[in-house]
Amino acid sequence: MQIYRVGGAVRDRLIDYPCSENDWVVIGSTPEKMIDLGYRPVGRDFPVFIHAETGEEYALARTERKSGHGYKGFEFYTSPDISLEDDLLRRDLTINAMAEDADGQIIDPYGGQRDIQCKVLRHVSDAFTEDPLRVLRVARFAARYNHLGFTIAPETAALMKAIVDAGELEYLTPERVWKELDRALQEPSPDIFIEVLRQCGALKVILPEVDNLFGIPQRADYHPEIDTGIHTLMALQQAAKLSANGAIRFAVLVHDLGKAVTPDYVLPSHKGHEARGLPLVKNLCDRLRAPNEYRQLAMAVTEYHLLCHKALELRPQTILQLLSGVGALKNPQKLKDFTLCCEADARGRTGFEDRPYSSTSYLAKALDSISAVDISDLVEAGVDGSEIGRQLKLRQVAALTEHRQKYSQP
Repeated sequence: MQIYRVGGAVRDRLIDYPCSENDWVVIGSTPEKMIDLGYRPVGRDFPVFIHAETGEEYALARTERKSGHGYKGFEFYTSPDISLEDDLLRRDLTINAMAEDADGQIIDPYGGQRDIQCKVLRHVSDAFTEDPLRVLRVARFAARYNHLGFTIAPETAALMKAIVDAGELEYLTPERVWKELDRALQEPSPDIFIEVLRQCGALKVILPEVDNLFGIPQRADYHPEIDTGIHTLMALQQAAKLSANGAIRFAVLVHDLGKAVTPDYVLPSHKGHEARGLPLVKNLCDRLRAPNEYRQLAMAVTEYHLLCHKALELRPQTILQLLSGVGALKNPQKLKDFTLCCEADARGRTGFEDRPYSSTSYLAKALDSISAVDISDLVEAGVDGSEIGRQLKLRQVAALTEHRQKYSQP
């Protein structure tokens, strides 16, 4: 039995990129032997085992054969006589098809080190086309390593398009699509993930609501970049600079979906796109089964981002409505996440990338001012619940009025 470190740990050590996980492949063993050695079996589709002390995954060497549609449409074969080279051949990219032995020697039968030096993401074999999930994975790796200069090999990009054209992406489950999307959004360049999917035609299958934004014009005085899809990518770039939070980046990605359904006779204006976008965001979240944290923030940003941009001009009553609508009165962190999204949106425009965004501090101090409102005297006086609510709102509006006056003073 021989054990090799494989996959991301080998790849990222050679790229000099942070990696905290190890995956292992076992050559010349059987499930029975692994269990006898104290490994705990966890794999359902093929034998994977957990090391009792480290908790790391050890997979028996395997080959696979396409037997159906989608990423689950495979038959796996494991045997002690499967070689390391056979196991590595089934992997997606050459940079992921390397192994490292106990002495630190790299086994690289398919040119992964060469492609790292050339900064190329290249498929290992034509079997690449058998797994549609690889389209999303390659796009995600492009988003991860773009800042280091990595690009997708033209022949690999062609295979990605072939997978899309064959309709294979239709067989991906919502859970797998969401998992790849969420991971990609948290990479250093999430906009590259979207752009790669768009170039191969996958975006219109995975995220048609986002794909529909490209080619939609906006007013040049507000958006010098004009194209709504380009603005979305620029806003996503800004979001990546401001926060590593996946929920924030997702909300920025979908905040302008309503612009794709603006009536033609209104263009390039998009009045009312916030309300038009809400059902689109809801349907997208439903389809991909997005977590509630992502859904709630995305809906709030879609509905209220224009109010945030105009915060310093709003009446105190409207500020209170805004703070309540984004959930800030119950959870102040929601305001911080919301304003980060709005700041990314405001800066995601040509020539506006470094412009200060004063709404963030203004709304934060507005929340502080109403958080300090005290109604203990009303409680002590025995005022009933409905009247307490009315009096609380009056005092909150008064506090916001005072805040506005202080903020406007030189």
